[in-house]
Amino acid sequence: MLKKGSATVFIIDDDASVRRALARLVKSAGFEPRTFAGAGEFLREGASHEIACVVADIRMNGMTGLELQRGLKKSGSTPPFIFITAYDTEEARCQAKRQGAVAYFRKPVDGQALLDAINWALSRCVEGDQSEAPSAF
Repeated sequence: MLKKGSATVFIIDDDASVRRALARLVKSAGFEPRTFAGAGEFLREGASHEIACVVADIRMNGMTGLELQRGLKKSGSTPPFIFITAYDTEEARCQAKRQGAVAYFRKPVDGQALLDAINWALSRCVEGDQSEAPSAF
């Protein structure tokens, strides 16, 4: 069973207002939000948490969210990823799905749908379940 206070949600977005809004949403649901302005900052400062998930913008300055996910996978770290974007393309959606993203949302993000995806992703971490996520693409 997932104890919400023990789960961290890493929020990576280059828009400060998006980071603040998502952090408030995640905190209101009982999770611990940690925010980062970009993938590089996350790689420098993000702590390794056993129970965690990543909510990342796809299109950011420097490394994209998709590149971050690929890099983490290569290094053996595979937290569940949920992507958000204001620049939705079929190519990005397909790439996210191929890379194993839990969900993909267009901005502005529906808060309840995002929380549902986070809950699903984190419960799979706790249970060790590798089954496919309900469709959120």
